[in-house]
Amino acid sequence: MATVKPDDRLTSSQGFMCVGFSGVFSKTVTSPLELVKIKSQVGTFHCKKGFLHSFLVVYQNEGLRGFWKGNLVSCLRLFPYSAVHLATYKHIVHLHMDELGYISQWRAILAGGLAGVSAALATYPLEVAETRLIAQNCREPTYRGVVHTLSKIYQTEGLRTLYSGFSLTVLGAFPFSIGCYAVYVNLDKLWREPQFQFTPLQNFINGCLAAGIAQTFSYPFETVKRKMQAQNPRLPHYGGADVHFTGMLDCFRQVIRNKGILTLWSGITANMVKIVPYFGLLFSCFEMCKQVCLYRNGYIVSPLSYKLAPGVDQSMGPTEVEEVKRYLKNRSFQSQQGSRW
Repeated sequence: MATVKPDDRLTSSQGFMCVGFSGVFSKTVTSPLELVKIKSQVGTFHCKKGFLHSFLVVYQNEGLRGFWKGNLVSCLRLFPYSAVHLATYKHIVHLHMDELGYISQWRAILAGGLAGVSAALATYPLEVAETRLIAQNCREPTYRGVVHTLSKIYQTEGLRTLYSGFSLTVLGAFPFSIGCYAVYVNLDKLWREPQFQFTPLQNFINGCLAAGIAQTFSYPFETVKRKMQAQNPRLPHYGGADVHFTGMLDCFRQVIRNKGILTLWSGITANMVKIVPYFGLLFSCFEMCKQVCLYRNGYIVSPLSYKLAPGVDQSMGPTEVEEVKRYLKNRSFQSQQGSRW
């Protein structure tokens, strides 16, 4: 998967804020594509005539505002998701490292999959709320905001509904990890050079390619999961789901029997179109935030330049650089005092 690489020159809080801000920005910009994808997966009437027509129907029925339904809860979910994912991933990787600190590629990808499942478990109710907000018509809303959505689902449907379809997240992690591994083990053949020589552009293309293939493998599980999150007999049109079912296996059966097996990949066009701008904005925004932090920490001469600050050891951590600065400042002050005497 395409992820931003940690930089030891940033503090933990700076790294977390850079990842969070870049994630919020990229999610907000690509929200219309995410909305069309989720509506297609649920099967609402908006998305019966294809990718481009879905945008027109959403605009006609809900206006421009409708394209950003559920974006707030999606952005709020990003921060606890990232925190749990990072902590879990570091813990699993540490357990599987050898004496030299090395971990194999497939173990690292598996660690990423398990970390993703853990983060999804911690934030799953917010994902359910996002699906419900997107599936409804914002001009005739059943739910009003994140808190109201969560409380109403809990009061009328129970706690179990807030985790409806979570087992599909676990099942989908396996084909997702296999897709990532299939890409990364063949990168040397694709570029005809070793991975440590890849440029940033090559790494970006690799990440987008891995995301596209891995998400295609796991997409049927996500489609059924979205239908399970949205369906509710008490809501208009059963919450927007285009098939009625009693559980996970029945949902697979009903979709294949009534809509055809390709329906399990509904919305895949919007998902594929979203990958490049999403990760492009994610990386570029992260780099901009990182530049500002590196400038504040004293590693570069300007937030608009990559020129390194003279005399600063780039291998030192932010606290070490700050201590050196403080030491030099005190030493300079003492020398000035001595010269006065």
